[in-house]
Amino acid sequence: MKITDINLTVVGVPRHTGFINKHIIVKVSSNEGLVGIGEMSDFSHLPRYAPDVEDLKNVLKSVLVGENPFDIMKLNKELAGNFPEAMYYYEKGSFIRNGIDAALHDLCAKYLGISVADMLGGRIREKIKVCYPIFRMRFMEEVEENVEVVRKRLNQGFDVFRLYVGKNLDADEAFLDAVKREFGNQVKIKSLDFSHLLDWKTALKAVKRLTKYDLGLEMIESPAHANDHEGFHHIRMRTDYPISEHVWSTRQQYEMIKHDSVDIFNVSPVFIGGLTAAKRAAAAAEVAGKSVILGTTQELSIGTAAMAHLGAALVNLTYTSDPTGPELYIGDVVKNRVQYKDGYLHIPERGITGLGIELDEELIETYRVDDLRWGEVSVHQLQDRTAQTKI
Repeated sequence: MKITDINLTVVGVPRHTGFINKHIIVKVSSNEGLVGIGEMSDFSHLPRYAPDVEDLKNVLKSVLVGENPFDIMKLNKELAGNFPEAMYYYEKGSFIRNGIDAALHDLCAKYLGISVADMLGGRIREKIKVCYPIFRMRFMEEVEENVEVVRKRLNQGFDVFRLYVGKNLDADEAFLDAVKREFGNQVKIKSLDFSHLLDWKTALKAVKRLTKYDLGLEMIESPAHANDHEGFHHIRMRTDYPISEHVWSTRQQYEMIKHDSVDIFNVSPVFIGGLTAAKRAAAAAEVAGKSVILGTTQELSIGTAAMAHLGAALVNLTYTSDPTGPELYIGDVVKNRVQYKDGYLHIPERGITGLGIELDEELIETYRVDDLRWGEVSVHQLQDRTAQTKI
């Protein structure tokens, strides 16, 4: 089998908040008549730059056309040469590699007549416990808005939530207090996610302030500046809660292991550059005696399905994970969206080949946009992906 063409389509899908996220839908065509699909997810995030899509398509064609899609390791090496790993969170080259790697897996699994999970090691589980995100609050009036999100999502089966914190600790504390008073033990707050906003000493003070509510907290996420491995270690030694951090390069993961700075590696294909790299990161975590969770940048169904297949076989996936992206959008670009039930992401059925997701060309046309331009949005909107325009 040979790759014959690469197609990239930019779509802009609104969230329920009104913010429009832009993604690139990938098609990798073959001489066997099969097409693999992938998703370069969520270019609508800092840093505030994006590739020219036509130029990107031509580069990818020069790298991939004529190659055997089963040579996934070789092709990943070529992609890494053109879009290198960087010691930076939300590096756009990782998004690009991720979309292509997922499409290669989808194409090869379709050719073999198996699911992507079976290419990655089979299935330990058929569903993955996930949490719904509560986005960062800057104003006290957002507290009740987010309590209403908990009410709504609890009725839909989500009983675990992840709280972004660090911009307004008074609002963060008021939200936790309101959740505890109204819901008691009905819901859990999986994590307090600082997103590298604070230095470790300031984050430690915030942790002490916000963890007095007994809401089933599983971990503290990113409670120091990015790549401050010593800071992560310091806060880890000073709190009883496990510390989690994203993996975005092999070197960065090595440094985290060397400094013993985390308990849980947050592994997401979009941040580390694909299923191949994510599986390697999970294996490195296992060797180091660490757990993993599946992270997210709030993907659509294609990207989320890829993560579900990855999570099917991870032996050290022992905490609640994050992929609930499709639930944040008013629509999608597929005929069969990934399924959530009782707070679990269900892995696509084994009998469906590839990722188990079928594109809907009409929906792609509905959400198609010309390019990845940013429009009139603020830094706050790009950080937290809300439609709010308050300064």
